[in-house]
Amino acid sequence: MTKKERNKRFLTDLFCGEFRGHAVICVPPLVSAVEAGDYAVSKEPVRKWVSWAVRNYELMCEWHEALDDDSVPYVPLTTTTGLFAAAFGCPLHEFEGSLAAARPIVYSPQEADKLPIPSLDTPPISRFFELVELVREKVGPKVPIGVPDIQSPFDIAALIWSKENFYEALVEHPDSVLRLVEKCHILLKNFLTEFKSRFGEVNFCHYPFAWAPPDAGCWLSEDEAGCISAHMFEKFCLPFLTDLSETFGGLFMHCCAYADHQYDNFLKIPNFRGFNRDLRATDVQLTIDTFAGRTVLMVTGATEAQIYKLLEMAKPNSRFLFNLSASNLDEAKVLLERVKERCGRA
Repeated sequence: MTKKERNKRFLTDLFCGEFRGHAVICVPPLVSAVEAGDYAVSKEPVRKWVSWAVRNYELMCEWHEALDDDSVPYVPLTTTTGLFAAAFGCPLHEFEGSLAAARPIVYSPQEADKLPIPSLDTPPISRFFELVELVREKVGPKVPIGVPDIQSPFDIAALIWSKENFYEALVEHPDSVLRLVEKCHILLKNFLTEFKSRFGEVNFCHYPFAWAPPDAGCWLSEDEAGCISAHMFEKFCLPFLTDLSETFGGLFMHCCAYADHQYDNFLKIPNFRGFNRDLRATDVQLTIDTFAGRTVLMVTGATEAQIYKLLEMAKPNSRFLFNLSASNLDEAKVLLERVKERCGRA
């Protein structure tokens, strides 16, 4: 068994089966889409970004070979959060030193209702698929290729519809909001289905950095959950998250909002495989207590001391996946050895 095959089995068990220990993945200093330029915004041929994508895959391979962590190299293609909003017609505004962001095009229920569901041939989705095809030619058929940034259907709708009007409409025009969220949901399902069927070996993870079997579920960000009540989440978000989970075999979620009040709703999602929380926006002990034995807590951006504190706070049935950051391989080796020892996997 190769190291890659071993790690695939370990991560599959972590998310879907027998617990054999907390996962530890060292993330190399990748070339960001900010440095490379955002292919979703640019009008230049997407071939320009193939070398960027392949180089980041090669960096993952180099660190995978040099370290005894739980990584599975793949091609990361994360870009602007506004990719799907842009397919509906939202302009993408470029900021210096940051990824582009979508600007709204809807200010009323009437405008929302007029929006059609975009075709997958609509830019920038078509540009993403074209880039994946070119990358696949370079890396071959067996290398997992990652998704762009995936926002939830509700979060996509919140990008399309001007925020101040959107949150007013949740109360004044809920049916119009639901119709727009449904359109975003259909586009996202169509995209993920096409992506998986067209490109074979894929990785649905968009954040944090990890690999999971494509049949274990899709990954997305649900950040607007912090701004709405539990009742509103149950109405505007939960049905669509449930459908995505049932369609793709599970759900992995990132949430960096103050959304602890949604935990009961999150637990209603079937096959809730993994959960990434911003440690600055949550009651950490509550998060650990709530999800122990129910889902893997995927931790990124934590210091070494914070990781050890999380392990001290853990329940007997807690499962963690830690993303470690280091500036070079020598630093990564020392850090990895210490963290694995604390995890009982030395």
